[in-house]
Amino acid sequence: MRLASVGRRQDSSLPPLLLFAEPLQREGLVRWLQQPPAVGQVVVADVDGPAEATGSVKLVIWALDGAPAAEALIPELRALQDRWQPAPVLLLLPGRHAYPTDLLLALPVQGLLVNPGADELREAVDTLLAGGRLVNILAGTAETTSTGSGGAAVPLGLGQWLLVSGLQQIDDELAGIRRLLDSGQTGDLVALLLRGRLRELRMARHLLLWLWGPISMAWSPDHHGDPAVTIQSLAPPPSSTQPAAVSLTLRDRTAEGIWAALRQRLLEAAGNGPNNGSGRLLALDGLQPERRRDLLIALLEQFSRLRQQLQGDGTALENLISRWQERQPEVRREALRQMAGSYVQLPWEGGLRPVADSLVRSSDLEPEDPELPDPRPMLATLLLARPLLVDGRLLAPDEPQAVLYLERLLANWLVRSAELVSAEVLAACADWPELRRYLLHPEYLPTRNLERLRNRLNAQQRWSEWFERPIHLYESRRPLYQLEAGRIRSIDLTEPRDAELRRLGWPQQLVTLILEARDALAPQLQNLVRGLGDLVVVLLTRVVGRAIGLVGRGILQGMGRSVGRDARAQ
Repeated sequence: MRLASVGRRQDSSLPPLLLFAEPLQREGLVRWLQQPPAVGQVVVADVDGPAEATGSVKLVIWALDGAPAAEALIPELRALQDRWQPAPVLLLLPGRHAYPTDLLLALPVQGLLVNPGADELREAVDTLLAGGRLVNILAGTAETTSTGSGGAAVPLGLGQWLLVSGLQQIDDELAGIRRLLDSGQTGDLVALLLRGRLRELRMARHLLLWLWGPISMAWSPDHHGDPAVTIQSLAPPPSSTQPAAVSLTLRDRTAEGIWAALRQRLLEAAGNGPNNGSGRLLALDGLQPERRRDLLIALLEQFSRLRQQLQGDGTALENLISRWQERQPEVRREALRQMAGSYVQLPWEGGLRPVADSLVRSSDLEPEDPELPDPRPMLATLLLARPLLVDGRLLAPDEPQAVLYLERLLANWLVRSAELVSAEVLAACADWPELRRYLLHPEYLPTRNLERLRNRLNAQQRWSEWFERPIHLYESRRPLYQLEAGRIRSIDLTEPRDAELRRLGWPQQLVTLILEARDALAPQLQNLVRGLGDLVVVLLTRVVGRAIGLVGRGILQGMGRSVGRDARAQ
């Protein structure tokens, strides 16, 4: 391999950039990189001659025209890292490739771009030369096969087919009822009956999933009522092969740089007052979109201040955790005050009353959400830049997978903290009617609608406490809220929760015992049903069938004898 400078006369003071690309692709990339002001001195790798570097390479750029197999791509990238270290590696992929998102995020490169433009490429080079990292993956760029999932179809058993068939029938009827309700051509009495039928079908769907589970056999809660979902939902989801959109830039690999990137991403996600797409009823639904946005941003600002305070202490991690737990009520109170407005006053019994102070005094923000995960991994990375355990692997804090995992934890804390604050706001609005127009969605201005929302939230909380949470603990699942594309979504994180399971009261442990009994008895019942089926088959074929055959044979023999006698008589 021979290294040679190409293009116009280049400034020798610029950092050398080593470029690997096909000849046609190389010309365009060189032109982009050398546009005034040039970002570097481009050195093109030629296949002829020995490897001779004209200087210390500061960045290696590898532009792929095709998509080699992952088994060949990863060793090549590691060889580039070993050959040109400490220079970072920037990998450029074509617009359509066959790599899933999980593989792209795990590649041993400091920069990854999919089908970049000139400005995006130049900005990426500047970021990597400054010591940062970046990943920019387009959504839905993976090549797919004719099956639509990149692999062979998964055969369905009888139980799976019955489950999905029932879910399809329920979802088809749900979609039809929604169309009738959205048309607005039904009377009040018919609309009331349709809403009742809608609740019955939703409960039937949840019951069907609970009885025939696991939940992973069906589609996510975001697709409830979608008639387009078919039996193919049991196959691996398209997200396993089709990359999701990921755009992540770290200007600095320290804890400050990681926090700056996370803060910017969460500010963008909460900027439009995200809607509820979690499949569950949230207290945030009762707030106006602007108030939802203000509350989430206020919690994020309070987290930033608390992080600076804890970082300035310089104490051990356990002391930081204890201080974090102690400051949580104060964080929620300050976020509530910031969301309500420190100088806003509203009428109250003939006078004016400050909103923020009244809400803070009447709210109980001490309780914690039991579904919040242990804050140690999040704080250890954001405060001390320690490695993070993700899917059984210990990753550096600046790895893309670690940063995205941190974003999940932080977004879950934001949404759950906002839920605690929103529940107290709804309770205060029930006693202060003038406050409703200022904070609540117009749908909940009537007292009846507001009380219905609060009652449904309380019922959901009790159901979750007594039934859903024990099931989550027994199945080692932790539901996490995620801010994504202007929506609040719910995902399940698999992690051992045995310590929490042992702390449950006896009524909740009874639920886990029922699940354990179900798992233990299900094979026995299947064997019993299979044995009864075999017995019925034996009875029908060997006993009843032979008896019917003997009876038929006797009838035929009797008819033959009577016919013979008649013939002889004639």
